[in-house]
Amino acid sequence: MAKNTPPALETALDNLETLVERMESGDLTLEESLKAFEEGVRLSRECQQALQQAEQKVRILLEQSTEAEPTPFSGGSDEQ
Repeated sequence: MAKNTPPALETALDNLETLVERMESGDLTLEESLKAFEEGVRLSRECQQALQQAEQKVRILLEQSTEAEPTPFSGGSDEQ
């Protein structure tokens, strides 16, 4: 399944990086800086939430397969 849009975490991280660069440039007014800071906090929380969800999924997958045994791959008729 191909997606044309990047996952939410990557998008949020890219936006956060751009925001930080703008703030570090020193070209923003105080009001713009405050708005940018608020947006940065929101993006940071969004990233943290996405990471927590991913960590939870990994934990669930690991718990489900604690007794799983590896099995040899039988690729079909192409094997010699």
